[in-house]
Amino acid sequence: MKIGTLTGGGDCPGLNAVIRAVVRTNANRGGTTLGFLEGWRGVISGEHIELTVEATDDIISRGGTILGSSRTNPFKDDESVARVLATIESVELDALIAIGGDDTLGVAHQLNAQHGVPTIGIPKTIDNDLSSTDVTFGFDTSINVVMEAVDRLRTTAESHRRVMVIETMGRHAGWITCFAGVSTAADYILVPEEAPDIDRMCNLLKERREAGKMYGIVIVSEGVTLPEANGFITRDTEIDEFGHVKLGGIGDIIAELIETRTGIETRVVTLGHLQRGGAPSAYDRVLGTRLGVHAARLAHDGQFGQMVSLRGTRITSVMLADAVGELRVLEAEFMDEAGEFFT
Repeated sequence: MKIGTLTGGGDCPGLNAVIRAVVRTNANRGGTTLGFLEGWRGVISGEHIELTVEATDDIISRGGTILGSSRTNPFKDDESVARVLATIESVELDALIAIGGDDTLGVAHQLNAQHGVPTIGIPKTIDNDLSSTDVTFGFDTSINVVMEAVDRLRTTAESHRRVMVIETMGRHAGWITCFAGVSTAADYILVPEEAPDIDRMCNLLKERREAGKMYGIVIVSEGVTLPEANGFITRDTEIDEFGHVKLGGIGDIIAELIETRTGIETRVVTLGHLQRGGAPSAYDRVLGTRLGVHAARLAHDGQFGQMVSLRGTRITSVMLADAVGELRVLEAEFMDEAGEFFT
């Protein structure tokens, strides 16, 4: 069997572990694997490399993706779709495994449903916001990066008697912020799922200072919105091929509000792409490997139009149609538990 694979969207710790597992599992069954460069852009242009067991054996510890990535959307025009179909036919692919988030997997679903392309999806995002799977690889590494950053920032916040606002990724879901907030004993967190209560946050920070805690830690998701802002906070108006704007700047606004309302000196740190970078954690290496193994097995079993999924500790699969289009937001019970510490 000849399998093609690609990585789309933002890079993510654990991608190389997935690629390695797909290659090894396919090779064990006598197959060959092609890697398309820079996501769907590589399928459109036909740019690919052969992936061998020898060339991918030691990439499990590397962050990012050896194939490169992009936010290219083949369905932006009919010509791009035609070129994708031509590439798949010319290299004689038996299956195409797409590794990515909602946008990348949405393309895989459309190709399968509308054009009969034998696709399989593997869920990937540090935001942990894909439905039909319990956890996405990359999330564990990301929250550990945020945790370490906040632990370091705590010492300077305490030294200067400041409040430190840390802006994390999380466009629609507050998984990173919530887990990082709990693991670092943050004083307050703000997530997209809940309307921000600025008064409560500021009052809490003042009360804790009056009680003797001379610094504060606030963590905020980039996707938090304010009523007066009328939508997402962005640094520019650029829109990608899937219609998404670049988020950023909510941390600055929250920091200004805190300083104005409390009189406490406040600083902001935006972690940005630090959360995506570096070597994957052991958990993400293992999860990525398991997902890659099962995706390649699905291909050999002819189970197309599906996405591999983690349910509990088991790897299973769901239909791509059911996996895309609905994001998995932070479950209320996590915020309820975290709320015990924000009173």
